[in-house]
Order: sequence, then structure tokens, then C-alpha cells
Amino acid sequence: MLKLCDVKDSSQSVWLVAPKVTVGRGSQCDLTLADPSVAKLHAEILVDGDELELHNLSGGAQLLVNGKLIEGSCRLQPNDRLQVGDRQLAVVDPKITRLKAAGNAANVAWALRANHPAIVGRVFPVRETTIVGRSDECDLTFSMSHLSRRHARLEVREGLLFAVDLGSANGTYLNNQRITESRVRRGDELRFDSLSFSVVGPADDLDKTTVRQAVTVPEAARQSAALDQAMRRSQLGMRSQTDDARSTANEGGSFGEQESLSAGYRGDSATASGSSSWLWLGVVVAGAAAAGLFWARSQGLV
Repeated sequence: MLKLCDVKDSSQSVWLVAPKVTVGRGSQCDLTLADPSVAKLHAEILVDGDELELHNLSGGAQLLVNGKLIEGSCRLQPNDRLQVGDRQLAVVDPKITRLKAAGNAANVAWALRANHPAIVGRVFPVRETTIVGRSDECDLTFSMSHLSRRHARLEVREGLLFAVDLGSANGTYLNNQRITESRVRRGDELRFDSLSFSVVGPADDLDKTTVRQAVTVPEAARQSAALDQAMRRSQLGMRSQTDDARSTANEGGSFGEQESLSAGYRGDSATASGSSSWLWLGVVVAGAAAAGLFWARSQGLV
């Protein structure tokens, strides 16, 4: 089902249901527009299923469809723009409008932040297409004599903002350079004659921080686990050598003092060998730790 909406005030709307919908300034109309430029009964729309037919009932007041003056009647289609007096209306399909809104929600909105003393600090959102000028028909209207009625057009194309001068008398300027059409970036100064704005919007890709993907456990950690196992095996080996030495000493008591001294020598050798093993293991562990630290720094983790 279609709807007739005020372009600047979506609360001013009416469902287009059979048999007809009336538009005007009078309170009896289905869509009442409190505007002196609108006749009491300005127009009616006949509804027959998906077919819409507009009739001018104003007796000479202004009624346009997509910029074309309608003196009698005409067919209406979704997305048609109507000008009733000075008011701008549109025929919309709410389902399609919601889908577009959902798609645009993923994008960061563009906006203009005013620098002019009269409106400094105010923020004006920029839609997909935004007309700036002095006329009430514009999307952003500023009652300043140095602005043209339709001064410039702002367009969002695939997420990028462009400014187009509409043949204004006093010009459109981007960072103090007069332009006909140009891409606009966040932080730029956009000026319509002396009416200046700062551009608010998403950053370019070069301004974005690149997030590094998660990294796996470094090889040094796995090497450390292997070294722990080697150390345990070495300790077991040392204990075994000590036990063997003690057993030999006990069994060889009858061979005299020479065998006792020999057993003592073997025990000392085992102890020295164990100390040497510990020393080498310490060197390997320190080397692995240094390699792990170097790797972590190269990956930006430390």
C-alpha cells in the first residue's frame, strides 16, 4: 500500500486507500496542510487498487507533479513528487523506504557543521541527495540573500560525498577553491559564498587502523615444553647413575681401598656430567627465550 507524505515532515502523511484521498488546507481533508499557499480543497487522488489518479480542485492554485504543472488530472506512480502550493509531497512505498533505511544504517552519515556566526555549531545531516539554497523547496534552506534559490547539490555516491554547484551567482567553494563539482572529504571546509561549514563524515581507508589477525602460539613456547621434558629425563638419568655408583661401592668392599677410590671417582664423574648437562640446558633455555622475545616483537605483541 502506498502513502502520500510531506517531504520535510514525515508525520504529515496519509495512506492512499480507496475510493479517494483529499488534500488541502481545510480540516475536512484527509491530509490537512496548514499553509496559506494551499487551497482549502486543493486536490484529490482517486484510488483503484494500484492505480492512482490526481485531480486539481484548487481553481487555479499551483499543483505540480515532478515539476510539471497539472491543471486537470494525471496518473501518479510511486516516487512521484507533488508540489501543492509551496508544500512538497511524495508518493512512497513504506516497504521500499524501510529497506533503503536498513541499507543506509550500515553507512556512517555525512553532515555539515555550521561555522557561520548565526548558526555556529549546528549540524545538518546530508542525505543521498541534498539541495542547498534559499528556496523553501530545498532540503537545506537558509534565508540569506547571497545564496541562490538552488545554490548547490550534495550527493552521496557509494559512500563518498560530492558537491555540485548549480550555477549559483556567488559560487561554491571547497577549502577556499571555487568548484563546479568535486569530491568532499571529512574535515574539509565547504562554503556557499560566505556560508561556511565543516564536513563531518567517515574517514578514508588510509586513515583507518588495520587490525592484525590473531596469531597462534609461538614455536618458542612449544620448544620450551620439549626442553622441560628433556630436563626431566636428564634428572632421571643422573639419579640412575648415582644409584649404580652406590651399588658398585657396596659390592666392591672386598677389593680394598683401590676399588673404593675408583667407585668414588665414578661418582664424581657422574656428578660432573650432571652439572655439565644442567649448564647446557640453561644455555638452550636462554636461547629459546631470546628467540621467543624477538619473534613476539616482530609480530607487534610486545
